[in-house]
Amino acid sequence: MTHTPLPDLILEPLIRAALMEDLGTYGDITTRTVIPEKTRYTARLNARENGVISGMQIAALAFRLVDPELKVTAHKADGDTIVAGDLLMEIEGRAASILSAERVALNFAGRLSGIATLTAGFVAQAKGTATRITCTRKTTPGLRLVEKQAVLHGGGFNHRFSLSDAILIKDNHIAAAGGIRPVLRAVKAQASHMIRTEIEVDRLDQLEEVLDEGGAEVVLLDNMDTPTLKDAVAMTAGRLVLEASGNMRMSRVAEVAATGVDYISSGALTHSAQTLDIGLDF
Repeated sequence: MTHTPLPDLILEPLIRAALMEDLGTYGDITTRTVIPEKTRYTARLNARENGVISGMQIAALAFRLVDPELKVTAHKADGDTIVAGDLLMEIEGRAASILSAERVALNFAGRLSGIATLTAGFVAQAKGTATRITCTRKTTPGLRLVEKQAVLHGGGFNHRFSLSDAILIKDNHIAAAGGIRPVLRAVKAQASHMIRTEIEVDRLDQLEEVLDEGGAEVVLLDNMDTPTLKDAVAMTAGRLVLEASGNMRMSRVAEVAATGVDYISSGALTHSAQTLDIGLDF
């Protein structure tokens, strides 16, 4: 799958902040102490386990921000499937510059590749159905943009990026507003025609209320068991987009996708992904 990279201009502040955090107040004193200024090397970014790669654009930008004269050659692109031993990237130039950028580049690449790899596993479980796998807002503070990009690299789709993207009425909104009908009537009375509305339900009688009242385009079916999800799909009969969420382990994805829901959302894609082992070797 081809993925359009984000503009470097958008990514640069995030990566620059990470580099500043790592370089501290006085820079890389180890490298400055033990590596002669003119020492040059070619370093290789290598995969140490199988997975789906993400963060290559960010890693390359980290090296270039430390030293614009470094020559960075990508051998794998974000979204590529990789196996242990694959050469991902070569970086040629001042050894001190490579070493100073190494940890930030690896932190991003490992973290984002872990998300892409876990997402690809979920997507594989839904293969043969029309169900799409999507993430949530359960992301690392400050890293939402790149973590959601990693979900795309793994073959998934993105949910909201922020509270301002769409109206998503959760159980606490319903409780505070006095019920499903009051919140949907408020949406119909006040929301812009440009904004989509999703509402969360955890029982079929609530879904029946939504279908009867109108005012939402998407229903989030929260923590329903598989037979109940099947009933929800039958009740809705294509009138609304259905998103299954809550307790969505990879082992359950196939049976949930088979119910006919349109989306399966999982916070685990971003909050529980294991870092993929990627190393940099001189």
